[in-house]
Order: sequence, then structure tokens, then C-alpha cells
Amino acid sequence: MSEGIKVIVKNRKARFNYFIEDTYEAGIVLKGTEVKSIRGGKISLSDSYAEFKKGELFLVNCHIAPYKYSYYDNHEPLRPRKLLMKKRELKRLLGKVAERGYTLIPLKVYLKRGLFKVELGLARGKRAYNKREKIKKRDQERDIQAQLKGKY
Repeated sequence: MSEGIKVIVKNRKARFNYFIEDTYEAGIVLKGTEVKSIRGGKISLSDSYAEFKKGELFLVNCHIAPYKYSYYDNHEPLRPRKLLMKKRELKRLLGKVAERGYTLIPLKVYLKRGLFKVELGLARGKRAYNKREKIKKRDQERDIQAQLKGKY
């Protein structure tokens, strides 16, 4: 990681469930209580995705827990949040997502120079046999490493 970036949360299941073709960085529009909750690590990216509505990009199904010290003006945990990107990037992404089988998955949320950013991955879903192959390969590598450690 480069300087000035603090990763808040990673979507670890995304690389297991999807082939990531390309990554993009987007800003995110947040309320004050959401910022406080994210700084406390109370965010979950599981089952979240980005979708286009009327030419704008929104992060859907991202759970940010309500800020526990807020009194009456707390946010809704699952509300759609607008993502900020340049218009040229949005048009390019809209064309790619319109292709069959592609979706935008948030890979991580991080703090960069005081601003929250979301890393989006242009993803294509994996089939069950792809996942089984990956698990099998990982297990084989783990066994090899264990055998090498046992010899020395």
C-alpha cells in the first residue's frame, strides 16, 4: 500500500466468488454518523454491489451500522449511497456493465487523504467448478509447504 492510505474493510469473498477484470476508485457520499461508524470499523461489504440508476452510480446493500452515540439523527444502515467518479469513467463502466455477466463489486473501503474511497472491481461470476479447483489447488500447496517444513 502507498502512503496515506488506511484500509478500513476488505471484501475477502469477492475474489473467491468472482473473476476481477479491472479495478476502479470511487468516492462515496456519506452522512456524518456514517463517517463516524466507518472510522470505528462498523461496515460490511458482503452481498453489496454497485448499480446504475439514471446515469449515476450507487452502492447498494452495503451495511453501515448506526452510530451508537447519535441521538435522533442516525442514518439508515442499508440505504443506497452515491458513488463519485468522473463522467468519462462512468460512461465506460456503464457500457461494460451492460455486457452480459459483468457486475461491479466493492473490493475495499479505505481512507485516502482524509476522504473515504471505495475500490470497485469489474467482475464476472465464477462457476462452482472454478471455486472447487481453487480450493483444491490451495489445499495441495498447503500440503506441500507442510511436507517441506517437516523435512528440514
